[in-house]
Amino acid sequence: MTTKRDFYEVLGVNKDASATEIKKAYRSMALKYHPDKNKSQEAVEKFKEISESYEVLSNPQKKKQYDQFGHAAFNPSSGFRGAGQQAHRQGPFTYSYSSTSNASNFGGFTDPFEIFESFFSGGGSPFRAARIPRYGLTIDFMEAVKGVEKNIIHQGKEYKIKIPPGADDGTRIRFNEFFVSVEVRTHQIFQREGYDIFINHEITFTKAALGDNISVPTIDEKDIKLKVRPGTQPNTLIRLKGKGMPHLRGSGRGDQYIRLIVNVPERLTREQKQILKKFDTLF
Repeated sequence: MTTKRDFYEVLGVNKDASATEIKKAYRSMALKYHPDKNKSQEAVEKFKEISESYEVLSNPQKKKQYDQFGHAAFNPSSGFRGAGQQAHRQGPFTYSYSSTSNASNFGGFTDPFEIFESFFSGGGSPFRAARIPRYGLTIDFMEAVKGVEKNIIHQGKEYKIKIPPGADDGTRIRFNEFFVSVEVRTHQIFQREGYDIFINHEITFTKAALGDNISVPTIDEKDIKLKVRPGTQPNTLIRLKGKGMPHLRGSGRGDQYIRLIVNVPERLTREQKQILKKFDTLF
């Protein structure tokens, strides 16, 4: 089995390299090994390796996970969950409970050509001109979840375009002589990272201490009831396995994470203050 190279080694930077240094190293190496310019047999694999490394090291959350756990943080077969997680089962789904305050997309990586083109932001890529024309299409968040058909007009002709479930910003669909490039509107509740979904759910500090039953929304448009355990800490994550976005290519879904926000009241009555002071003396 081939061993993955260290991402810092791939880009030729130190572990304490700044974001600017990482970006500069990626730009230099991506231009060198882009298959449109470099026709050697190793160029494609090199370009993928460089893009994979940059995608992780340029994302603060993914970089933190990589620095702590290495490649295992992004390998589903490693069984990685992160410190402090406990698995539970309720009804037809499994969820895990974690006291860590962040989580990353542990799934696959995006198209390396999309990474490269997004790096040049807005048409500055030296290889973009030779690519097939694109038509931009904006869809709602829930349309990206379920998939949708859209009618578009391109060069005077009407086309019916089918957007598959799981589409994200930058998803490209080849249609005849052009590409359709998808942009997804943000949602007021759900936040997306790769195929994972994140929501914030507020609870009172008393319920965090004593435990509680909560109801949280999902992208399946059906709320799920969960039990918050006593002694829950701020920013605790509850993971709902398989309740995230559908995979664009292939079967399966990402996960949904509920971040518990402990709401501490800004104003207390005299009686409430006395109760809390008395409570504090018991420790």
